[in-house]
Amino acid sequence: MTDAAAGTTRLLVVEDDREVGPLLVRLFRGAGYETDLAVDGQAGLHRALTRRYDALILDRGLPAIEGLDLLARLRRSGVTVPALVLTALGTVSDRVAGLDGGAEDYLVKPFEVDELLARVRVMLRRRSASSELLAVGREQFDLVTRTVTGPDGTVVALSGRESDLLRLLARHPARAFSREEIIAEVFPDASSVTLADTYVHYLRRKLGTGVVSTVRGVGYRLGRDRGAPA
Repeated sequence: MTDAAAGTTRLLVVEDDREVGPLLVRLFRGAGYETDLAVDGQAGLHRALTRRYDALILDRGLPAIEGLDLLARLRRSGVTVPALVLTALGTVSDRVAGLDGGAEDYLVKPFEVDELLARVRVMLRRRSASSELLAVGREQFDLVTRTVTGPDGTVVALSGRESDLLRLLARHPARAFSREEIIAEVFPDASSVTLADTYVHYLRRKLGTGVVSTVRGVGYRLGRDRGAPA
């Protein structure tokens, strides 16, 4: 997990209110989070599927795609980052629908700034505690030590960039990333998209060809079958 104090934790706010949306962006940026704003559900869906975020803050009454529908689509697409629903809909049935719909938390407007920030911190701490290990087929990828441990106990060490690439793919196992998206997320200082191909090659060499699958016309995704050819 990234460190909010260092300004590297990414939040996505999906809010159509012209006053509340920018206010939330200023609030979260002031707290040290990198924050993007989407003003309708369709834009929120696109951003959440094409960029890496550590948490989502969603309104319910959104244009284009309603907030809970948006969250359901993201969950079906393999986006598992925690989500807080921030809405004026505050009945018990509304709260239950939000939590049953995949949200980790639900806060009703108007809200206290300190409470909102505290709830976001709790979501991020929980994600950090639960995401130190990621599944890569039958193997375990340790984000802290940058190692992959096989079912037989074999441990393979990864470089920093190899680890960053595998983390991106493993956190979104159902998604295929284009080379351009990989460069933007993992190698923003790269001068050529071929660096994505190079590090896919490195991962396959260390972990086997099935660790990353090639999706024709799209790019790369986490391999479904670790023993299958790419």
